[in-house]
Amino acid sequence: MQRFELAFLSTTIGAAPKAAPAIEAWAREGKGRLHAVWASEIGLLNQILVLRSFAGDADLAAERARAIASASPFGCGEWLTGLSMDSYAPFPFIPPVPTEGALGPVYEVRSYILKTGGLAPTMAAWENQLPARVQVSPLVVAMHALDGPPRFTHIWAYPSLNDRLAIRADTVARGIWPPKGGPDWLGEMRSTICLPTAVSPLK
Repeated sequence: MQRFELAFLSTTIGAAPKAAPAIEAWAREGKGRLHAVWASEIGLLNQILVLRSFAGDADLAAERARAIASASPFGCGEWLTGLSMDSYAPFPFIPPVPTEGALGPVYEVRSYILKTGGLAPTMAAWENQLPARVQVSPLVVAMHALDGPPRFTHIWAYPSLNDRLAIRADTVARGIWPPKGGPDWLGEMRSTICLPTAVSPLK
């Protein structure tokens, strides 16, 4: 079953352009597929977000072990000030995750802590309304965490920050989004607006 890793690399100021090629090389030497290397623009700054997918649990575990054991995880030891790596399974009904292409250039990564028992009703609500929502702006991925507190993350692409605001307002006004009943199961929320680095397959 397909698995995803979303890594957050905290770096020194201005490190993203230098660190991105090292991340690409690190991914190329390991398992899985690199989907994106983004730099945070709004939210917690000096963050690089790395999205990768894997054929299954074994490949994901092997890459996690490689990073933990490395003196320079993601090839970024000289710039790193912090690192977190989250493991995910995709919602089973989402469209195929793009491997490359110009979807953005603005990406929003939204994560929600779920209330107890909230995963199943959240996915049901998403499955019902996602077909209409993806007609408005591209979905990169929607996925639920395999470790840590119960939560899910979804990533959307937009042509610009202004378009993001307009699209979100329009989908709410037309009742397309959020999914009906979905917000009832949400607790803490976090959002990061990020932009692709030069090496990111998703632009």
